[in-house]
Amino acid sequence: MEKAGRGGDGAPRGPVLHIVVVGFHHKKGCQVEFSYPPLIPADGHDSHTLPEEWKYLPFLALPDGAHNYQEDTVFFHLPPRNGNGATVYGISCYRQIEAKALKVRQADVTRETVQKSVCVLSKLPLYGLLQAKLQLITHAYFEEKDFSQISILKELYEHMNSSLGGTSLEGSQVYLGLSPRDLVLHFRHKVLILFKLILLEKKVLFYISPVNKLVGALMTVLSLFPGMIEHGLSDCSQYRPRKSMSEDGGLQENNPPAYDFVSASVSDISNINLETVKKVMAGNHGGDATIKTKEPLFQVDNNSKGQEPNDTNQYLKPPSRLSPESSESDWETLDPSVLEDPNLKEREQLGSDQTNLFPKDSVPSESLPITVQPQANTGQVVLIPGLISGLEEDQYGMPLAIFTKGYLCLPYMALQQHHLLSDVTVRGFVAGATNILFRQQKHLSDAIVEVEEALIQIHDPELRKLLNPTTADLRFADYLVKHVTENRDDVFLDGTGWEGGDEWIRAQFAVYIHALLAATLQLDNEKILSDYGTTFVAAWKNTHNYRVWNSNKHPALAEINPNHPFQGQYSVSDMKLRFSHSVQNSERGKKIGNVMVTTSRNVVQTGKAVGQSVGGAFSSAKTAMSSWLSTFTNSNPQSLTEPSDGKP
Repeated sequence: MEKAGRGGDGAPRGPVLHIVVVGFHHKKGCQVEFSYPPLIPADGHDSHTLPEEWKYLPFLALPDGAHNYQEDTVFFHLPPRNGNGATVYGISCYRQIEAKALKVRQADVTRETVQKSVCVLSKLPLYGLLQAKLQLITHAYFEEKDFSQISILKELYEHMNSSLGGTSLEGSQVYLGLSPRDLVLHFRHKVLILFKLILLEKKVLFYISPVNKLVGALMTVLSLFPGMIEHGLSDCSQYRPRKSMSEDGGLQENNPPAYDFVSASVSDISNINLETVKKVMAGNHGGDATIKTKEPLFQVDNNSKGQEPNDTNQYLKPPSRLSPESSESDWETLDPSVLEDPNLKEREQLGSDQTNLFPKDSVPSESLPITVQPQANTGQVVLIPGLISGLEEDQYGMPLAIFTKGYLCLPYMALQQHHLLSDVTVRGFVAGATNILFRQQKHLSDAIVEVEEALIQIHDPELRKLLNPTTADLRFADYLVKHVTENRDDVFLDGTGWEGGDEWIRAQFAVYIHALLAATLQLDNEKILSDYGTTFVAAWKNTHNYRVWNSNKHPALAEINPNHPFQGQYSVSDMKLRFSHSVQNSERGKKIGNVMVTTSRNVVQTGKAVGQSVGGAFSSAKTAMSSWLSTFTNSNPQSLTEPSDGKP
């Protein structure tokens, strides 16, 4: 008899691939204790064996330092099995319970607390929706106080596949639990810097604990990119786990699979000093199980120039070799012959060249800033496969092919994946970590985002200059902040309206990126691009995602105004905005701000003290005067009263 969650061929016909329980063993560390269906079909449900591609699953589902929290939630990404297919999206709910509270205590439970995670592996990026369902089931599973009762987990698998079988990725349910409104309230004007950092495909590391705050902030930033959550992450976890703990970055393989044809910008690797270090590789779940290994860690320079490929028979040329002599990211250079492919002729008939879609004399106007009011998207979005990116794209070419060809998105990164930060086959990443070891090794990332303090640490001065917001950008960010904070004091109106809401903020960023793309296609666009940042746009045009986007025709952009949504004349309010931004973001400004706060506090405290002393003397004098006055009144009542006829 065929089960509800599986097809006749035994393959799951719904979005959920597996339900997995991960526990912490006092001797073996994190391990899979149950999986349904089995992760390896030939094994049983209680097998601890893992597919080679998913060897980090236990450490992702049961995060590092989890023993410090009663419960937590993790979003993570796994590479596809057998080197083909799309990203596997993982959602894990962690809880711990006192061992003495268990009804059935197994023999291997020797510690005071039991730590377990219930995990869903899905083909669809329905993070918040799956989290809401999983939290309820995890709570019920722990309330049983008998972890051998697995029937509820099997029912969860069948229920999810039956209820989500026809779920579409279009709609607000994809963004459930991801709040750009809260992100803007926390990061304020810095949200646009995060947006541009990812556009430049830099190595960005988010840091905070616990994990639910980490993955929430990271995925919310990605939700600002049109179509990114729905269709832009299918290639974001194409990495190769180490076959052994001592393997060095995977350079020893001669014939990597097709999806591994990526290259990093490597220069003078022979001059890099290799340092042998010892690392604790097991999760920090109480300190009982650790694996100490020695491995070389190296830093790769990512600033080398590229050269054109010679092979005209492929759209993207695989690197001829992965060696220290390679100083070029071969895949970054698109073959011009892609535009001559027969499959493109039909699309070419839809319009002329992109540079001819816009008026030549389109320049910024001298009028007031444009305040765009996009409407909620209620129509059916038509998606077509990208000819080069392989992603499902809309008429504007969204989502951008950022997380492709070795640029990773890892919402949570386990300590066991640390080698990916220096892997030459990884050209960049947007990753989240809770372990301080990631934050301490600043040379492995371009920017570290301290979520708790809303601080963005950018190490390279040149990169800081690229990301320095223009006046128009500051107006845009200030416009977002003002609309988000407008109704915050009213508990009944907070977040209920269209303006300032989550969908409104995403719509504003969609308008921004569409206008930016349209501006890059203008012929005489220096003045237009200056509102976005001339140096930033120049750097962005060299990225993989822009080259892929620019290799296709997007006639729909003819309807987009290429001017910055907030272009306009410089004013006094802009000076105030610039000064405020400088004070909030520069080290010198922070020091001045701290001094002003300290001085203001001291003045207030001194004023209170003086007020109390002066006020005390005044009160005493007032009491004495009142006493004397009352005595005088009682002794001479007629002298203080008027005659009955009103005359003196």
